[in-house]
Amino acid sequence: MRSLFVGRFQPVHKGHLFTIKQILEKGEDLVIGVGSAQYSHTPDNPLTGGERVMLIKRAILAEGLPIERVDIIPIPDIHIHPLWVAHVKSLTPYFDKAYSHNPIVSSLLSDAGIQVDSTKLLERSRYSASHIRDLIRWMKSDWEDLVPAAVVKMLKAYNIDKRIQRIGETTLKR
Repeated sequence: MRSLFVGRFQPVHKGHLFTIKQILEKGEDLVIGVGSAQYSHTPDNPLTGGERVMLIKRAILAEGLPIERVDIIPIPDIHIHPLWVAHVKSLTPYFDKAYSHNPIVSSLLSDAGIQVDSTKLLERSRYSASHIRDLIRWMKSDWEDLVPAAVVKMLKAYNIDKRIQRIGETTLKR
C-alpha cells in the first residue's frame, strides 16, 4: 500500500517526522506532497519548494528511515478546491490512501473516494511550523529542540534561519 501525506513543511519538524514514522511503521510506502511548493520568501512560506524537499530527505536519512520507500513531490497550489485532488494525482505516484489532520484536505480527498486516515499527533501546539518560525524570528534558540538536528544544521548552513528573521513580519501588497 502507498499512502499520501501532504504538508507545507515550513520547516519540517519532529511532529512531521512522528507522522512519517507512524505511516512507515504500518508497512505503507509513502508519497510526501510538499504543498504550496511555488511559494517562498514570505513570512508564512519562507522556504522554497526545493529547500523543503531537501530538508525532508535529510531528516528521513538522519533518522535512519527507509528513504527507498518514500517519494517527495512538490505540489504547487491551484486554488480551485474541486480540482485539487486531480491536480495532486497528476503530479504524484499512485497512492491508495491519504493521511491528514486538515479538515479541508480530508474532505476533498474523501469526496474523491480516497480513504483518509490520521495518525497520533506529537504535541501539536508545540510542534507547529508557525510556532517554530516565530521562535526563529524572535531569535529564541528553543526552536532547535523542535526540529531534527539534520534540519537545524541545514537551516543554519544555508542561512535560512537568517532569512526567516529578515522576512519577519513583512506584509506584502496585494
